[in-house]
Formats: sequence, C-alpha cells, structure tokens
Amino acid sequence: MKVWIDQDLCTGDGLCEEIAPAVFHLQDDGLAYVKEGDKILDDPGGTEGLANVPDDLKEAVIEAAEECPGECIFIEDED
Repeated sequence: MKVWIDQDLCTGDGLCEEIAPAVFHLQDDGLAYVKEGDKILDDPGGTEGLANVPDDLKEAVIEAAEECPGECIFIEDED
C-alpha cells in the first residue's frame, strides 16, 4: 500500500498526524505531508510525494483517510 496527500485539498486539521504520526507530518506551511521513516516527502504532486506504508500501519492510514475533513489522503493498493 502507498499513500499520498493532495496539499491543494488539505485543511491542515492534523487529524492524520494524530492518528498515524509515523506516516503523516504537519509542516510549518500548515499542510500535511506523508513520510517514510524520518524522511518527509514534501514534493507536492511529484513522485516523491508517494510513501510506502508498512504493514503494521495500514489500518491507521485507512482510518486517517476516512477521518480527514479535507478528503485529501489517497491510498493506492499494490496488486
């Protein structure tokens, strides 16, 4: 599973970071970004903005996407 955030839709609410802080990070610009480990993927719209989700965090990422008020979290399942 991979996840990315459309910063144009992000409301900066921070729910995603509360639910899954290992995957989401609210930057100083007030927008959420995905991260892999300690690396924040802050290239909106680019391929650098797509993060791999560890298996043990999949449920939290799905919950974050469902709870997001801006509906800006997008999940891509790998086949």
